[in-house]
Amino acid sequence: MKAVIQRVTRASVEVDGQVIARIDAGLLVLLGVAKEDSESDVQYIVDKLIGLRIFSDTAGKMNRSIVDIGGRLLIVSQFTLLGDTSKGRRPGFDRAATPERALILYEKIIGMVRDRGIPVETGRFGAHMRVSLENDGPVTFLLDSSSTP
Repeated sequence: MKAVIQRVTRASVEVDGQVIARIDAGLLVLLGVAKEDSESDVQYIVDKLIGLRIFSDTAGKMNRSIVDIGGRLLIVSQFTLLGDTSKGRRPGFDRAATPERALILYEKIIGMVRDRGIPVETGRFGAHMRVSLENDGPVTFLLDSSSTP
């Protein structure tokens, strides 16, 4: 499972000209699910999203989590994160999970984050979306559950 997380002052998702989700301070999460991903990958991503201390404290140090700031998450499915661009000019998506499997794990992540009391907005799975954001910092991190020790 791969995720691009961006600390934002605001972010939104639009589908068919309508804003379907919007957050202020928090994290925009672009999430890609791989064929081999399982419950342990879900747990890894959820723990990182909630526990990473990437928000500034009063001294300007990255020392606060999404919980500490009372922030929100905007989670958007993005299978292209699993695209292989190593050969040729057209990305291959053989590593990406089927849409049915990806939706199950995507929804598990959303549910687990909500169960921990973090407000979550979402994109629309499988839709063509326009994602807007104001990156705060800029601060962007890549998470890859397959590279865990």
